[in-house]
Amino acid sequence: MNAQQQKRIDSLLPGGVPKYIRCYDDPYSGDRYTVIFTKKRVNAGCYPFPHHRGQFWYIFMNSQPFHGIGMHGESDELIDRPRYRHLGKKVAWNSLPEDCKRLVIDTYKDIWNL
Repeated sequence: MNAQQQKRIDSLLPGGVPKYIRCYDDPYSGDRYTVIFTKKRVNAGCYPFPHHRGQFWYIFMNSQPFHGIGMHGESDELIDRPRYRHLGKKVAWNSLPEDCKRLVIDTYKDIWNL
């Protein structure tokens, strides 16, 4: 990896935390955690939606997204502003379970081609 690539990674994942996301927690929902990916629209041909373009991604998940609920979705608009209050309380990255963080980082890296 060259210095330019490392600088890009450091700017998008400062301290290993995705810069362009918002996290929500609704403890009363089966898909308790929601992470919204901001600032970047998905281009055609990107995993996991190769036929879609111009969409904002989000993930709904429970605490075990690899064995329980871990659903990717997309929207023409950011789904958390201003009318989607049902996502729960806005929370910090550190409050997400480790498996949720892993899924978010994997998806974030795909979106930003890291």
